[in-house]
Amino acid sequence: MIRHFGYLCLILCLGFAVVALPTAPLLAQGQHASNTPDYVAWEDLAASADEMIERAEATSAELESMRSQISGWRQQFLDMQGANATAIKTVQDQLASLGPVPENGEESEDVTAQRDELKRRLARLQAPAKLADLARSRAEGLILGIDAIIRTRQTEELLRLGPSPVNPLHWPEAAKTLFRAADTIRSEVGTNWQSAFRRDRFKDSLPVIFVLTFAGLLLIARGREWSNRLSDRILHRETSAGRWIVAFLISLGEWLLPFAGVYALTIGIRLTGLLGPQGLLLLGILLPAAFIFLLARWLALRIFPRDVLHIPLLRLEEGDRYTGRLCGAMLGLVVAAFYYLQHVAEGLDWSEESRNVIIFPVLVLASLLLWRLARLLFRHSRAMREDEGSDDSFRDKLARVLARALWALAILSPLLAAIGYVSAADAMMLPALLSLMLMAALLLLQRVLTEVYIMLNGNRDGAEDSLVPVLAGFVLVLASVPIFALIWGARPAQLHEAWLRFTQGVSLGGITISPTGFLTLAVVFTLGYLATRLIQGALKNSVLPKTRLDTGGRNAVVSGVGYVGIFLAALIAVTSAGIDLSSLAIVAGALSVGIGFGLQNIVSNFVSGIILLIERPISEGDWIEVGGQQGYVRSISVRSTRIETFDRTDVIVPNADFVSGTVTNYTRGNTVGRVIVPVGVAYGTDTRRVEKILRDVAEAHPMVLMNPPPGIIFQGFGASSLDFEIRAILRDVNWVMSVKSDMNHEIARRFAEEGIEIPFPQQDVWFRNPETLATKQSSGATFAVEARDTGANTAHPTETDFEVTKGESDAGGDGDGR
Repeated sequence: MIRHFGYLCLILCLGFAVVALPTAPLLAQGQHASNTPDYVAWEDLAASADEMIERAEATSAELESMRSQISGWRQQFLDMQGANATAIKTVQDQLASLGPVPENGEESEDVTAQRDELKRRLARLQAPAKLADLARSRAEGLILGIDAIIRTRQTEELLRLGPSPVNPLHWPEAAKTLFRAADTIRSEVGTNWQSAFRRDRFKDSLPVIFVLTFAGLLLIARGREWSNRLSDRILHRETSAGRWIVAFLISLGEWLLPFAGVYALTIGIRLTGLLGPQGLLLLGILLPAAFIFLLARWLALRIFPRDVLHIPLLRLEEGDRYTGRLCGAMLGLVVAAFYYLQHVAEGLDWSEESRNVIIFPVLVLASLLLWRLARLLFRHSRAMREDEGSDDSFRDKLARVLARALWALAILSPLLAAIGYVSAADAMMLPALLSLMLMAALLLLQRVLTEVYIMLNGNRDGAEDSLVPVLAGFVLVLASVPIFALIWGARPAQLHEAWLRFTQGVSLGGITISPTGFLTLAVVFTLGYLATRLIQGALKNSVLPKTRLDTGGRNAVVSGVGYVGIFLAALIAVTSAGIDLSSLAIVAGALSVGIGFGLQNIVSNFVSGIILLIERPISEGDWIEVGGQQGYVRSISVRSTRIETFDRTDVIVPNADFVSGTVTNYTRGNTVGRVIVPVGVAYGTDTRRVEKILRDVAEAHPMVLMNPPPGIIFQGFGASSLDFEIRAILRDVNWVMSVKSDMNHEIARRFAEEGIEIPFPQQDVWFRNPETLATKQSSGATFAVEARDTGANTAHPTETDFEVTKGESDAGGDGDGR
């Protein structure tokens, strides 16, 4: 009852969701009339965009700004495409009610006038949507033109050959650039210190500066140690899932506290008022760079932990984990340096030669660290193969592919930079490093979700391979796809465009499938499915037990309701989602012809299953025999029937065999059945006496019915015995083997008491030459002595010396065998 109540609550919730889904378009529809786009302003903007695209002289930032404006206009046009939808539907229904125009033109003037008025009204209602669709088409064309220009510029930038950083002619200029930046900052500090106003302001802010500086240095120096000590104390006594989660949350302080210290230091330096424009620029870039480094170091400590409490993320020894922590921290420093130097070069307007020379050492260091990290991944892959005993593990393959990719990147990136393709090398190295950080974060989040599942489930065995953590990891990977796209150069406008295309739906064969339609389809089908299961449960447990239907009939009704309910749920779901399947009718008809030949056996079994459920020649629990197989029917599905044989093995029989073949049902309608017990007695036994004994044995058994009475049949004269049979009707034929065994025991006991002999086969052996065998036996010793002296072989009887006659027996056991 509680289960059905839960089904009912879920159905009600889904029903409210289905009712709420259509309300959004209706609410938006009321706003269309008041939000009509200003097409004059749009024409001016579109003309400017056309000129900008034609000249292709605007900067990328200007193009992105123009694209953003056009995208906003396009959204307005998309919203207008549903304008007056309700009124249009009403007018179309009115036109449909008038019917088609008569071919002979014989129609009353009133109807013709009404039809013309409805057509004019329909044209007026559809005009805003058509105008919006025309403007939307132009906006999409402009957006495609801008995207093409930006994409071409990005490609040209990546393939452009610039100054080589290994050329010694460029090194002095790079050194001068660094010294010039340092001199500029020193000059700004000296100039500001000479200002009396700034000195007074510095003195007034000195206590606050001291507190911020002290707090910042303290957090940077001790914050990580405090957090690490507290998390170790929590995990010291017990390593349960709940304590692991708490310790993980506390471990966030290992990078949050030092970052807070860096932030305090930057605030304190700003309060001095001694920095100029370039100094403030460098200080502002320092904060996100520090954030990147501290986050990368924290990720390295989690991926390569000092103490392994449970199954580690990477199966490495302690020495390799130490190397991994060092490489992770250094890679974080490299990413921070990349970010810092690129933004400084852009802000201070460094020359391309200086920029390439200054960034090249960082690029080489990153390549060396990636090479070392790839070796650790190969060791992890080898450890996984040794633990799992298989070379085909998905995780193992993924680790090896990633390691090879890192090796290739570590070799290719410095070579490209040395040649002069520094932009291409940067576009490969920095996204790769950020992707590694993101993958490490995903691994940690997956572990956190697994520990949460373990805490809720209370069982750690096999939790990592359970369905819920795997699905959670899959959702995390899907959610990270846009982030990976941004890391590898995708523009936010492109992601917005992809999302817009996704929300508009995909057209397949004239059918548009959108997320809203898919959600409606899923919710309505789930609602129908749950309602079907609820009705089935009510029928099975409450309604059908009160009827006169047998078990097989009740199961047939429940199964039929299930099939009909699921079919109706699918039909209503497709209709509610607004999916028009009429355009696929021709394709479906053509496919059905081709597929029908290949699936005719499946269709035949399906139809046979429906026939079995309707006619019910067999039911669950029946003892049947079909195709030489005997057993009990355990389940009847639409394709096959499962029979459990007497040796407890399952036999799957196609339903077509029951319809087209011969089926013996031993328990159809009732369990009454017959048992036959054959008995043989020796020749010379009184047959009437045997008949009386067998009748007494049959009538004495409690499972034998007296109406009709058991029969004793004298079958005839066998080769060795007089053959009798007991034929009796049993109350329950399922006990036939036990009854037969009991009767055989009782017959053996009664025959022994009455002195009646049960015959058995005997054999007589005839020798062809008994005299020769007697002579050989009497002289065996002489032959043995001669054989030892002369080495001759001893003669033995062969198969030709005797003859075996089988099948000859004496019924009484005392015949002469002839």
